[in-house]
Amino acid sequence: MSAKSTNQRKDPYGNYRFIVEIDGIPQASFSEVILPESASEIIEHREGNSSTNTILKQAGLVAFTNLILKWGLTTSMDLYNWRKLVEQGKISTARRNMSVVVLDEENMEAARWNFSNAWPSKYKAPDLNGMGNDMAVEMLEIVFESMQRVK
Repeated sequence: MSAKSTNQRKDPYGNYRFIVEIDGIPQASFSEVILPESASEIIEHREGNSSTNTILKQAGLVAFTNLILKWGLTTSMDLYNWRKLVEQGKISTARRNMSVVVLDEENMEAARWNFSNAWPSKYKAPDLNGMGNDMAVEMLEIVFESMQRVK
């Protein structure tokens, strides 16, 4: 074993200490981030000259689910205006690079996922209820071209 592998952290990080970085959009905090899943299409085939009934499998296209951001309603219009760019057909202007960063107990970067050419495909305004006492929450679904965990 190398020295690096013996010094790895044994306890997992909490899911409550994180930041989101979006090029050109200052947003103080998010109440929830749902990171995407990555899945490969499975292509099944059988060799034409095979004498067995075995199906062979190989990887096809890679697909990602959307990144979801949720935050408490404030007077900031930055994220809503980002979505409006897409609604106005200005998709090339709307594309951003983003990162989601998990922080450790000392607020140091512990893990990072980078997303390239991201843009909001869906906006949801808060649900309102005159009898409730929940926080008003806005939501964006973000699509992107690539996702990479770099740390």
